[in-house]
Amino acid sequence: MLIVPEREIADLMTREAAFDAVEKVFAAMAAGDAYNFPVVREAIGHEDALYGFKGGFDRAGLTLGLKAGGYWPNNLEKRDLINHQSTVFLFDPDTGRAKAMVGGNLLTALRTAAASSVSIKHLARKDAKVIGMIGAGHQATFQLRAALEQRDFEKVIGWNYHPEMLPNIEKVAAEAGLPFEAVELDGMQEADVIISITSAFAPSLMADHVAPGTHVACMGTDTKGKQEVEADLLARAAVFTDEVAQSISIGEAQHAIEQGLIKEADIAQLGAVINGTHKGRTSDDQITLFDGTGVGLQDLAVAASVVDLAVQKGIAIEVDF
Repeated sequence: MLIVPEREIADLMTREAAFDAVEKVFAAMAAGDAYNFPVVREAIGHEDALYGFKGGFDRAGLTLGLKAGGYWPNNLEKRDLINHQSTVFLFDPDTGRAKAMVGGNLLTALRTAAASSVSIKHLARKDAKVIGMIGAGHQATFQLRAALEQRDFEKVIGWNYHPEMLPNIEKVAAEAGLPFEAVELDGMQEADVIISITSAFAPSLMADHVAPGTHVACMGTDTKGKQEVEADLLARAAVFTDEVAQSISIGEAQHAIEQGLIKEADIAQLGAVINGTHKGRTSDDQITLFDGTGVGLQDLAVAASVVDLAVQKGIAIEVDF
């Protein structure tokens, strides 16, 4: 079995490689060539942690495995560790033997950012100029860096539950040579693209905060009960997702479904837009919304890429297992 430690990931996986892996796996899912297993996601009753498993199988790429991990909200304050912790395990689909164990923390950040970035590429208006960020934590910086590569943005605006964290995304904007402005939530009406990346269980972004023609990427809702945006927003939007089954059960769409505002049939796979089997955005005034629930196949795709690179560079650690 091969091991690629967390410390090696930064030198192996780039934003570009993560984007390519995620875009391809979304397309494979929509084509029926890859599928995810049911998600296990539980509050464990210790350290307020959420822990679970996401797995799947890509027939085309012969990638089989799972990611184990979750969210430990006290890590940063108590232990100076990031709150999201995970490890990816890959298996040989021909034999079932363990093939690789890969550090999943940076990979999770990169693949999550890649997913919203893919949605911007395929759903946002071509002339999008202002990007709005809801959330300013660790993951928000990854989201913004990836998103800025998809359009010629001219300005970044941001809102966070804790305003003192906004310098995190202001720094990223400055790195890109863009002005940053802290706004109230109704100021998001200026944005052409909005990324919401929080761990909230109550909506902050309301339907009236979103202007016609905006693309919204909801990236924080991946558990039953979580909610970042008002359910009415999904009723006003063309809704796309990574995995429909997850979207309606643990994603942002769960609330709109429960309230009868939309039906499962109203939600399309982003992969179908990538494949050209769904038209995607239909007008400049249409609101599009991507419900990024995070699928196991994303993790497996980026992990498999990392293992290949680690072998090529002689970094992978081989153990008898």
